[in-house]
Amino acid sequence: MSDVRILLVDDHPVVREGYRRLLERHAGFSVVAEAEDAVAAYRLYRETSPDVVIMDLSLPGAGGIEAVRHIRQWDKQARILVFTMHSAAAFALKAFEAGAAGYITKSSDAAELLRAVSTVAHGGRALSDDIAREIAAERLGEGRSLADELGPRETEILRLVASGRTSDEIAALLNLSCKTVQNYHYQIKSKIGAKTDAHLVWLAIGAGLVGDADVT
Repeated sequence: MSDVRILLVDDHPVVREGYRRLLERHAGFSVVAEAEDAVAAYRLYRETSPDVVIMDLSLPGAGGIEAVRHIRQWDKQARILVFTMHSAAAFALKAFEAGAAGYITKSSDAAELLRAVSTVAHGGRALSDDIAREIAAERLGEGRSLADELGPRETEILRLVASGRTSDEIAALLNLSCKTVQNYHYQIKSKIGAKTDAHLVWLAIGAGLVGDADVT
């Protein structure tokens, strides 16, 4: 049986090196390419056709959810495992909505990551225990959350707005017109009942759609 070919996406070279060593010590895994941002991830996916993409969410420019969405838009069969520090249910739900096949937090032990890669490579879905608990708790709660109101692209634009990006910058990152970004911005505020941009960010943080680290 051939090796599971992996594309590793993380913006920290030292982190990538550590995970590359971990993965390649496991018989049957081979890291065929590494990317530091969403643009490189999309390009390298098309060039190398990996079996599994291991994708961080916190990337410079367009984030991991947008990268997942873009890759899956090009290849509906892409198998993407999100591996991230974000442990909020909202992030996981948006990642799955964008097309991810698994979601593991970086607080998970090495064995859990290796199992998740194998599961995703063989067509399954993978969740770390902490994320499974978070999703269960949210779904057992009453009412709809803000995460239910926004799609993956809207969530990405909200993250970029919260990080201080201008409409022109967001348009360039996502290959959209400035007018389209402004329309998304207005729709997002309307959907979640935000009166101002500051209120928008405050609501998004409270719902777990934007992490504190994203906000400048």
